[in-house]
Amino acid sequence: MKLLVVGSVAFDAIETPFGKTDKILGGAATYIGITSSVLGVKSGIVSVVGGDFPQEHLDMFTDRGVNIEGIEIVKDGKTFFWSGKYHNDLNTRDTLATEVNVLENFDPKIPDSMQDAEILLLGNLHPGVQLSVLEKMHNRPKLVILDTMNFWMDTAWDILMDMIAKTDVITINDEEARQLSGEYSLVKAAKKIHEMGPKYVIIKKGEHGALLFHNNKIFAIPALPLEDVFDPTGAGDTFAGGFAAYLAKKGKIDFETMKSALIVASAMASFTVEKFGTERIQEVNESDMFGRLRQFKELTTFDVELQ
Repeated sequence: MKLLVVGSVAFDAIETPFGKTDKILGGAATYIGITSSVLGVKSGIVSVVGGDFPQEHLDMFTDRGVNIEGIEIVKDGKTFFWSGKYHNDLNTRDTLATEVNVLENFDPKIPDSMQDAEILLLGNLHPGVQLSVLEKMHNRPKLVILDTMNFWMDTAWDILMDMIAKTDVITINDEEARQLSGEYSLVKAAKKIHEMGPKYVIIKKGEHGALLFHNNKIFAIPALPLEDVFDPTGAGDTFAGGFAAYLAKKGKIDFETMKSALIVASAMASFTVEKFGTERIQEVNESDMFGRLRQFKELTTFDVELQ
């Protein structure tokens, strides 16, 4: 299946207890596009950048087989920029700067070459922009995956509810799931979110893994314990990209396939945090991915004798 990704292609400046970077490549669609290329999936990005965006980054996408016809370049504009500083636990961070720039007036344009995409992954953007993408598709994709965040719950609730109602899979973290549903229990939260529209609910728990809900079925996975964790930026986007790309690669959309997709997603995200920005995920090949999947299998496979 073909995967269409709509989201930010951006610059980040990151500081963690282990170091800091100047302006580097970032953005949800960037991490997702790179991840899909590792899995050998045909994907395309719809986004917008400014005239300050280097050609070498665009070439990187093309070299990986990512369709960039949908990336609009506003010559006299500046690319979206975010700067943040992570605390010692790497679970909390302070935003130091957010410059929306060309993303403020982003009007997604779906190239003809991606109109037949079977899977649509809507990265974290204003829900009104996400809705406009669905309206511009000639045919509704077989699977619509939505990523969103608490900011949109605070500022664009009604239109977010419209978007969620048209979604097949929603991926959010545990804090966002509780805010969206008004329930502390994640099991109850998932049931409430199901009622809003999505058939599948993915709740990410950072270093504690992730949960997949469908009807009355629940599947849980751990996060892989890592020796080196430098920068969690983009891990959630890589997770979403790994999940969507695996489904596209297998050409199947069902709960059992999604269970495997969740493990691939977590494995890919575990690479991202090992270096700053996209540096580590750009190094990963298929062999690396299989090696990490074997680690996951060893971590979670066991036999128990019950008398």
